[in-house]
Amino acid sequence: MGTEVPMEYTRNERLGKVARIAVRLEAETGLPAQLLVAQWALESKWGQQPAGQANFFGIKKAGRHAKCCTVTTHEVVKGRSVAVDLEFADYDSLEDSCGDYAWLITHGAPYREAWAQYQVDKNVHNLASGIAHIYATDLQYGQLVTRIAEQSNVAQAIREARAKVPA
Repeated sequence: MGTEVPMEYTRNERLGKVARIAVRLEAETGLPAQLLVAQWALESKWGQQPAGQANFFGIKKAGRHAKCCTVTTHEVVKGRSVAVDLEFADYDSLEDSCGDYAWLITHGAPYREAWAQYQVDKNVHNLASGIAHIYATDLQYGQLVTRIAEQSNVAQAIREARAKVPA
Protein backbone atom coordinates (compact mmCIF):
# COMPACT_ATOMS: atom_id res chain seq x y z
CA MET A 1 0.00 0.00 0.00
CA GLY A 2 3.00 2.32 0.17
CA THR A 3 2.40 3.08 3.83
CA GLU A 4 5.66 1.90 5.34
CA VAL A 5 8.26 4.28 6.62
CA PRO A 6 11.64 2.56 6.81
CA MET A 7 13.31 2.64 10.22
CA GLU A 8 16.20 4.69 8.83
CA TYR A 9 13.83 7.61 8.36
CA THR A 10 14.05 10.32 10.94
CA ARG A 11 11.74 10.41 13.92
CA ASN A 12 9.92 13.40 12.43
CA GLU A 13 9.40 11.56 9.13
CA ARG A 14 7.97 8.56 10.98
CA LEU A 15 5.83 10.91 13.08
CA GLY A 16 4.51 12.63 9.94
CA LYS A 17 3.55 9.30 8.38
CA VAL A 18 1.69 8.04 11.45
CA ALA A 19 0.01 11.44 11.87
CA ARG A 20 -1.40 11.21 8.32
CA ILE A 21 -2.78 7.75 9.05
CA ALA A 22 -4.14 8.95 12.43
CA VAL A 23 -5.95 11.89 10.84
CA ARG A 24 -7.54 9.59 8.25
CA LEU A 25 -8.62 7.11 10.94
CA GLU A 26 -9.96 9.96 13.09
CA ALA A 27 -12.23 10.96 10.20
CA GLU A 28 -13.34 7.33 9.72
CA THR A 29 -13.74 6.22 13.35
CA GLY A 30 -13.75 9.29 15.59
CA LEU A 31 -10.65 8.07 17.46
CA PRO A 32 -8.60 11.18 18.36
CA ALA A 33 -5.49 11.39 16.19
CA GLN A 34 -3.39 12.64 19.09
CA LEU A 35 -4.22 9.53 21.15
CA LEU A 36 -3.24 7.18 18.34
CA VAL A 37 0.00 9.08 17.74
CA ALA A 38 0.84 9.19 21.45
CA GLN A 39 0.32 5.45 21.97
CA TRP A 40 2.28 4.70 18.78
CA ALA A 41 5.16 6.81 20.11
CA LEU A 42 5.11 5.25 23.56
CA GLU A 43 4.61 1.64 22.49
CA SER A 44 7.13 1.62 19.62
CA LYS A 45 9.70 4.20 20.74
CA TRP A 46 8.52 6.65 18.06
CA GLY A 47 8.23 3.95 15.41
CA GLN A 48 11.69 2.48 15.93
CA GLN A 49 10.79 -0.74 17.75
CA PRO A 50 7.56 -2.44 16.73
CA ALA A 51 6.75 -5.82 18.20
CA GLY A 52 7.30 -8.32 15.40
CA GLN A 53 7.18 -6.95 11.87
CA ALA A 54 4.72 -4.11 12.38
CA ASN A 55 2.87 -4.11 15.72
CA PHE A 56 3.41 -0.49 16.73
CA PHE A 57 0.91 -0.56 19.64
CA GLY A 58 1.89 -3.59 21.68
CA ILE A 59 -1.42 -5.26 20.91
CA LYS A 60 -1.54 -8.76 22.32
CA LYS A 61 -2.76 -11.62 20.13
CA ALA A 62 -6.51 -12.17 20.03
CA GLY A 63 -8.83 -14.35 18.00
CA ARG A 64 -9.14 -11.74 15.26
CA HIS A 65 -5.41 -11.87 14.47
CA ALA A 66 -4.08 -14.14 11.75
CA LYS A 67 -0.42 -13.34 12.43
CA CYS A 68 1.43 -13.31 15.72
CA CYS A 69 4.88 -13.23 17.24
CA THR A 70 6.35 -13.96 20.64
CA VAL A 71 8.13 -11.03 22.25
CA THR A 72 9.94 -10.61 25.54
CA THR A 73 8.39 -7.57 27.16
CA HIS A 74 8.23 -5.97 30.57
CA GLU A 75 5.05 -5.96 32.61
CA VAL A 76 4.59 -4.31 35.97
CA VAL A 77 3.61 -6.93 38.56
CA LYS A 78 3.15 -5.85 42.19
CA GLY A 79 5.07 -2.66 41.47
CA ARG A 80 8.05 -4.39 39.87
CA SER A 81 9.01 -4.64 36.21
CA VAL A 82 9.17 -8.29 35.18
CA ALA A 83 10.36 -9.71 31.85
CA VAL A 84 7.82 -12.07 30.28
CA ASP A 85 7.41 -13.75 26.90
CA LEU A 86 3.99 -12.94 25.44
CA GLU A 87 2.21 -13.50 22.13
CA PHE A 88 1.50 -10.31 20.27
CA ALA A 89 -0.49 -9.65 17.13
CA ASP A 90 1.58 -8.88 14.06
CA TYR A 91 0.70 -6.92 10.95
CA ASP A 92 1.91 -6.47 7.41
CA SER A 93 2.14 -2.68 7.65
CA LEU A 94 2.02 0.41 9.84
CA GLU A 95 -1.39 1.15 8.37
CA ASP A 96 -2.75 -2.28 9.34
CA SER A 97 -1.38 -1.85 12.87
CA CYS A 98 -2.97 1.60 13.21
CA GLY A 99 -6.28 0.32 11.85
CA ASP A 100 -6.43 -2.52 14.37
CA TYR A 101 -5.55 -0.15 17.21
CA ALA A 102 -8.38 2.19 16.14
CA TRP A 103 -10.78 -0.76 15.99
CA LEU A 104 -9.65 -2.01 19.42
CA ILE A 105 -10.26 1.30 21.18
CA THR A 106 -13.53 2.13 19.39
CA HIS A 107 -15.04 -1.39 19.35
CA GLY A 108 -13.12 -3.59 21.78
CA ALA A 109 -15.15 -4.75 24.78
CA PRO A 110 -12.52 -3.80 27.41
CA TYR A 111 -12.59 -0.16 26.27
CA ARG A 112 -16.35 0.18 25.75
CA GLU A 113 -16.97 2.32 28.84
CA ALA A 114 -14.08 4.71 28.18
CA TRP A 115 -15.08 5.02 24.51
CA ALA A 116 -18.73 5.70 25.40
CA GLN A 117 -17.65 8.44 27.82
CA TYR A 118 -15.45 9.97 25.11
CA GLN A 119 -18.47 10.09 22.80
CA VAL A 120 -20.15 12.29 25.43
CA ASP A 121 -17.33 14.57 26.61
CA LYS A 122 -14.77 14.42 23.74
CA ASN A 123 -12.04 14.67 26.38
CA VAL A 124 -8.88 12.99 25.08
CA HIS A 125 -7.23 13.03 28.52
CA ASN A 126 -10.18 11.20 30.06
CA LEU A 127 -10.10 8.67 27.23
CA ALA A 128 -6.36 8.08 27.73
CA SER A 129 -6.92 7.62 31.47
CA GLY A 130 -9.95 5.39 30.90
CA ILE A 131 -8.08 2.95 28.69
CA ALA A 132 -4.69 3.09 30.43
CA HIS A 133 -5.46 0.77 33.34
CA ILE A 134 -6.67 -1.88 30.88
CA TYR A 135 -4.15 -1.30 28.10
CA ALA A 136 -0.99 -1.43 30.22
CA THR A 137 0.24 -2.63 33.58
CA ASP A 138 2.33 0.49 34.26
CA LEU A 139 0.40 2.71 36.67
CA GLN A 140 1.94 5.80 35.02
CA TYR A 141 0.84 4.77 31.51
CA GLY A 142 -2.07 7.22 31.21
CA GLN A 143 0.14 10.13 32.28
CA LEU A 144 2.84 9.10 29.82
CA VAL A 145 0.36 8.93 26.95
CA THR A 146 -1.12 12.30 27.90
CA ARG A 147 2.32 13.95 28.07
CA ILE A 148 3.20 12.69 24.61
CA ALA A 149 -0.20 13.69 23.21
CA GLU A 150 0.41 17.25 24.46
CA GLN A 151 3.87 17.62 22.90
CA SER A 152 4.23 20.39 20.35
CA ASN A 153 5.81 18.07 17.75
CA VAL A 154 2.75 15.80 17.92
CA ALA A 155 0.37 18.75 17.54
CA GLN A 156 2.43 20.11 14.64
CA ALA A 157 2.48 16.77 12.81
CA ILE A 158 -1.29 16.43 13.19
CA ARG A 159 -1.86 20.01 11.98
CA GLU A 160 0.30 19.34 8.92
CA ALA A 161 -1.53 16.07 8.23
CA ARG A 162 -4.91 17.79 8.47
CA ALA A 163 -3.74 20.51 6.09
CA LYS A 164 -2.94 17.82 3.49
CA VAL A 165 -6.38 16.21 3.68
CA PRO A 166 -8.34 17.01 0.49
CA ALA A 167 -11.38 19.20 1.06
